Amino acid sequence: MNAILLAMTGMEPETWVARLKALDPDRDVRAWPEVGNPQEIAYAMAWKPETGALDGLTNLKAVFSLGAGVDALLAIDGLPDVPLVRVVDPDLTMRMSEFVVLNVLLHHRHMLRALDDQRARRWEPRDQPAASSVRVGILGLGELGLDAARKLTMMGFQVAGWSRSARQCAGIATYSGEAGLKQLLGRTDILVVLLPLTPATTGIIDAALLRGLAQDGALGAPVLINAGRGGLQNEADVLAALDDGTLLAASLDVFVTEPLPETSPFWTHPKVIVTPHVGADSDPEALARYLMGQVHRFEAGEGLANVVDRAAGY
Repeated sequence: MNAILLAMTGMEPETWVARLKALDPDRDVRAWPEVGNPQEIAYAMAWKPETGALDGLTNLKAVFSLGAGVDALLAIDGLPDVPLVRVVDPDLTMRMSEFVVLNVLLHHRHMLRALDDQRARRWEPRDQPAASSVRVGILGLGELGLDAARKLTMMGFQVAGWSRSARQCAGIATYSGEAGLKQLLGRTDILVVLLPLTPATTGIIDAALLRGLAQDGALGAPVLINAGRGGLQNEADVLAALDDGTLLAASLDVFVTEPLPETSPFWTHPKVIVTPHVGADSDPEALARYLMGQVHRFEAGEGLANVVDRAAGY
């Protein structure tokens, strides 16, 4: 029996069972810890599963992430040695691009300062640079990064991107490797981070990286937008850069500890916009269609798309 096991934290399993059953009424869909006979489980769909939730599934064929990232699943001791599949969905991609464009425009148009002026009842128009004079750098040129880069390019920004290995994208300057990262940072006014969290990227947003950003841009100082993973940023270094003027401002959607503790200085920092990890908060119905479509194609002999390279971490 090709049953599906849902193993999730922070989601409503009963609702997910109903979504998947609506797409495949004859499918046996179970929610952990109600595993039943573990030998009947062929697919696991997981998001931060409880310890041991995937143990003993001897006939498992694939594990599907219920989110865009797979770092939490890769961190599981004894993760079953079967294909691990990440989400690549047009709805998720569009939502992330919306978030990136929104925040780039917000800082480009100095909206933090405008809101401060409003609270002070201060009418003080200021010069506004053209988009064509603002340089956006994107760390991470996967599906999400490339889509955001294309949309920002259409709006007139000077867009460049960086990835670990070389990639090409028409109309967008691309960099790779350690030397390429330094080059990208040096020509960046607004840095957008969409990297996966891996051992190589943990803490990559640190004091040295932030000091490498351009200080001669049209905005007066660089801006950080992190919508990737909280573990990418050294939060003490980000705060120090905001306080000493290395950074003009930051939009942070992700944090090392989530939910963000009430004591975090990010909540009240005048140069920071905090959002609760919603940059690519995709439509659950669209995600369910993606997951069940993957299962159906696999059972038809077409294989699985978007399988994670475990060595690379994404």
